[in-house]
Amino acid sequence: MEDVQRPGRRALLGATVLGAAGAAAIGAAGPAAAATARPEGSRGRGPDRLPVPAVIAHRGASGYRPEHTLGAYRLALDMGADVIEQDLVPTRDGHLVCRHENEIGGTTDVADHPEFADRRTTKTVDGREFTGWFTEDFTLRELKTLRATERIPERRPDNTLYDGRWEVPTFAEVLDWAEAEGRRRRRTVWLHVETKHPSYFRALGLGLEERLARLLRAHRLHRRSAPVFVQSFEPGSIRRMARLVDTPGVVLLSSAGSRPWDFVEADDPRTVADLVTPEGLDWIASFARGIGPTLDLILPRRPDGSLGDPTTLVRDAHARGLVLHPYTMRNENAFLPADFRRGTDPGAYGDAFGALRTYFGTGIDGLFTDHPDTALLAADDFRRGRG
Repeated sequence: MEDVQRPGRRALLGATVLGAAGAAAIGAAGPAAAATARPEGSRGRGPDRLPVPAVIAHRGASGYRPEHTLGAYRLALDMGADVIEQDLVPTRDGHLVCRHENEIGGTTDVADHPEFADRRTTKTVDGREFTGWFTEDFTLRELKTLRATERIPERRPDNTLYDGRWEVPTFAEVLDWAEAEGRRRRRTVWLHVETKHPSYFRALGLGLEERLARLLRAHRLHRRSAPVFVQSFEPGSIRRMARLVDTPGVVLLSSAGSRPWDFVEADDPRTVADLVTPEGLDWIASFARGIGPTLDLILPRRPDGSLGDPTTLVRDAHARGLVLHPYTMRNENAFLPADFRRGTDPGAYGDAFGALRTYFGTGIDGLFTDHPDTALLAADDFRRGRG
């Protein structure tokens, strides 16, 4: 395995020591921040550099709270997550809010609001048809009357205890919250921000990138040293963001046979399989600082669902100075590779520590997870074992 400590392998995390502006914006406080940093496994000695492997709270601590709520984000920080993820979609009046999808029937109580019954409709988003309620049909004032609910209650019934407790946050509110939490906790609060369906929203006159760039600039998070990643499944969105801000960009990569939607619209024949070749990674590295591949692109699964042999993606990406933040690790059997499942209950926890140890062993720089507490313990074990 490649030595992840060697100098120069990745300029991004080595260069993301916060400048004075970035630290002030997110709330770190000099020596106090150093006191709470976890330098083991991080690149260099700066107190504000991410550890390696970093633990990214996927939509917050979504294994324990309804996703994309301040409750899920706060719990992830309480657990010690290194980075908190947000997905962004717009309202009709142009505010960016944190939802995994613009269809909100499955993540809010909108169906219980008779005043919005006539908003239920069917739309085609990125070539797929969805029926429900969509953020772009609501003003922010209307959206704020709704409350968040658990997205997969059949798999996570305990999370339904918190249904209705939190509203849908705007990204502006999350930035203010992160700044306040950084000051209170005396640590840097890192964010990982995704533009969702950017081509779709641009066609509606609700372009995400310019709105996001304005918010980042207002919080002085537009520099290369900012403790924020901007990510998207559409490479064109990251290229657009790179023209607007210097905030580190990450291209998300789905299954090998899939095509980014902006490629589909532009008649670009390339698939994800083309983007993970050396030539494809060279192209990504010309405008992005990292990639976020599905874990199967790093360790493919065999026909029986068990893990196969690793690909060369980690080595190839690192050779081009790209960090890798693959997705998504979850504790439940239903989401684990077959060789790490325990028992037959799909909702029961399997051998998550074994799976995490295997994934970390590939040399990845971080990992998205619904259960940051589990991943943090595994990451600490991994760093100690590496010596």
